[in-house]
Amino acid sequence: MIPAALVATQVPRIVPMQSSATTYVVRAGDTISGIAVRHGLSMHAVLKANGLKVNSIIHPGQKIKLAGSSASEAPVKQTAPPKQQSSATYTVKSGDTLGAIAARHGVSLSSVLTANGLSMTSIIHPGQKIKLSGSSATPAPAPKATTPKPSAPKLAASASGATYVVKPGDTLGAIAARHNVSLGSILSANGLSMSSIIHPGQKIKLTGGSSVAVQTSPKPAAPKPSAPTAGGSYTIKAGDTLGGIAGRHGVSLSALLSANKLSATTIIYPGKKLTIPGGSKAAPEQKPADLVPSTFLHYTYPDAVVAEANKNKHTLNGLPVPSQAQMKAIVADTARKMGVDPSLALAFSYQESGFNQRAVSPANAIGAMQVIPMSGEWASDLVGRKLNLLDPYDNATAGVAIIKALIRTSPNLDTAIASYYQGQYSVKTHGMFADTKNYVAAIKAHQKNFR
Repeated sequence: MIPAALVATQVPRIVPMQSSATTYVVRAGDTISGIAVRHGLSMHAVLKANGLKVNSIIHPGQKIKLAGSSASEAPVKQTAPPKQQSSATYTVKSGDTLGAIAARHGVSLSSVLTANGLSMTSIIHPGQKIKLSGSSATPAPAPKATTPKPSAPKLAASASGATYVVKPGDTLGAIAARHNVSLGSILSANGLSMSSIIHPGQKIKLTGGSSVAVQTSPKPAAPKPSAPTAGGSYTIKAGDTLGGIAGRHGVSLSALLSANKLSATTIIYPGKKLTIPGGSKAAPEQKPADLVPSTFLHYTYPDAVVAEANKNKHTLNGLPVPSQAQMKAIVADTARKMGVDPSLALAFSYQESGFNQRAVSPANAIGAMQVIPMSGEWASDLVGRKLNLLDPYDNATAGVAIIKALIRTSPNLDTAIASYYQGQYSVKTHGMFADTKNYVAAIKAHQKNFR
């Protein structure tokens, strides 16, 4: 069974409009700010009319009041805070959304989007600075639904040169490569080691003074594939994995590991040189089907799904991840913040992965909460920001958001637990399968142990 049900549909393009409707039925992918914009209302008015908060989770099928008769009037103007400076900025915190930021500062969402060159589909991250407009002019039509490139990360002056604020998905090696400094110098400057875990919002000291350069692209350009070689050496670049290096050079992963006395779980980092063995061609079975099996519980998954699962497994093996004890603490803390019983969230994570963030199943369920990518998209819609399932904090957030939504939309807790494993639609249509009933019993038993 594929864990974490309810596949999100494609988010509809958001176009401002006037509406005479007094209620709206939530569809998959909707957000409060998006609903408000489509009906010419302020997000604050919709939240107030429904007794919601900026961090409230909405779910498909839920009815939203459209602020009564004001829905048929001109878009609601928001009152600007007294003497708001047009140059004022706000630093994004974990869990923020653009709509929530606009509402808290008494400015329209469209003015914040325009001031920062963003759209309704843009992704923001902790540490990013958002410009706040100085007046609450009538909201302009929403920008085209194309995601602009995120602005380059800003560096703050420090005694040792500069600092960088970690974003979800960052690694120490990638940060070093983007800023033209050695990984060793970053580790030394911050008192870290190769196994240290970094988290979004953390400040990293950068050494090198004026040689530090900010790259305008959010991700380093992928290295061009190398032609198959008869042997030699290769210098690892940011984003590389052992499986990817082997594939680009036409050698098997096992041959590459053997030539360098490595294992499949070895962590590699930019700047390290690898010996490329010669005289071999990539074996047909070396697609990345070498770490994740294709069969689980007598079910064989499609080759494309297993291939993606192996890519994610290779990536996670090349990243530092929390220990099981650290991941357990992350899951519990995330559950508390999101209003879910920590003992229940811990029971799911323990059953699914044993708090192992490097776990990847043949169904491409990722990380400690074992969330498949499409369910991760749905979880992103639930929390109002893009989640990276390879990031331990985002993985915990995705799993907890899904648990919370399933509890709200299921008739009882047993059905909610079963839906995480079997899928909510399947449970409603077919009832619980035998293995699903065993799963529910296991989750409830684990929950008692974590109370």
